[in-house]
Amino acid sequence: MAAFPHSPNQTFRRLRGRNSPAEFAAMVRRAAKEIGETVSCDARYIGRVESGEIRCPNYAYERVFLHMFPGRTLADLGFSPREAVRGRSAQRSAPFTHKESDVLRRAFMAGGSATVAAATLGFTLLGDARRTPSRAGESEAAAVEEAVRQIRLLDDRHGADALYRKAAEPLRTAYALLDAGATRQSTEDRLHAGAGELAISVGWLAHDSGRFDDARSHYAEALATARVAGDAGLEAHAFSNMAFLARDCGRPRESVRAAQAGRRAARSLGSPRLLSLLALREAGGWAGLADRKACEEALARAHTEFSRGAAAADPEWMSFFGEAELESLESRCWAALGEHARAARHARRAADLQDPHFARNVALYTAELADDLARAGAPDEAAWAGGRVLDLLTEVQSTRIQSMLAGTARALVPHQRSPRVAAFLTRHAAV
Repeated sequence: MAAFPHSPNQTFRRLRGRNSPAEFAAMVRRAAKEIGETVSCDARYIGRVESGEIRCPNYAYERVFLHMFPGRTLADLGFSPREAVRGRSAQRSAPFTHKESDVLRRAFMAGGSATVAAATLGFTLLGDARRTPSRAGESEAAAVEEAVRQIRLLDDRHGADALYRKAAEPLRTAYALLDAGATRQSTEDRLHAGAGELAISVGWLAHDSGRFDDARSHYAEALATARVAGDAGLEAHAFSNMAFLARDCGRPRESVRAAQAGRRAARSLGSPRLLSLLALREAGGWAGLADRKACEEALARAHTEFSRGAAAADPEWMSFFGEAELESLESRCWAALGEHARAARHARRAADLQDPHFARNVALYTAELADDLARAGAPDEAAWAGGRVLDLLTEVQSTRIQSMLAGTARALVPHQRSPRVAAFLTRHAAV
């Protein structure tokens, strides 16, 4: 299959201005929310637009872009007319038609059901593994990448519990495609990267829903895929998640070693934000070992790298990592060191800073705040924060958050004479 050249969309690049691709993608997602659209925009999508690979956006993105830049047409944004990209050559070079994209958009929005949406991932985006083509092409590679984006989008909105088992289907399909081989080396490289990222995403769903052994297996699969492909970025991502999992499993020394291995893999990638995240993972491990000095040194490195700002080399999966996540991860370090009042200050900043688009993270940070306040001797404030988490759990399903809130409830039992605490405990018990 012949490759089709792309002309860069310089107009769209100028409109992005001084924002990084990841920052601009976040602006697109916020604009989508303003008009009731759902798009899984990330830095890679922005890169595809600017490179000219996406000559005309699907209808959902069209509505968002025209909302962001009122008074302009698609042509004013540097895109080709829709009718010009619907011919045979454009269909062959593009992973999805506008019709397929709109069907997917409606499927993911219908009924607000995370389970239905997750099922859509397996059977609409990637199809049935038993019908895997003899050789994978660009459309199959793009389908794997889109499955990763949609899983991340749904996890941000709904949490992991309803997604995990359904999301395993596209993962099996992705590795079946990889085993079948690809039509060209560049496609095989994309499949390796996409399958590895999908393994990490599914591993995270297992992790967040308390299935630690499953998560460990998926992360190890991603790491093996990264090493076979020689993909340092994927390797760093796998080690980052392995460090996080080891911390949650009570293996802090393993957490430190995994974070350090991730840092070695990431050293040449040119992403200070990735190095910042890995330093925070390492700090969490040192905190678990009660090594305050090493923890503070790792935290200092994390802040130094973070202060260098976003870069073009930042991986697309790091769209979640902003100041709010930095504050949250630092709060966990102080909590592990027993400084709950200090941890609460960071957790409060994390909850305040978090974009509401990431509903799962808002719930998580607020749950961390509730737990820190309960253990810092502020039961009424803890009960208030716990009530906010219960409100959010109507749309977010996360075993990790539920377990954290259960611990907070146990810590508040001695204070149940307080009306606010009693009301929270009653409500929590009912849930």
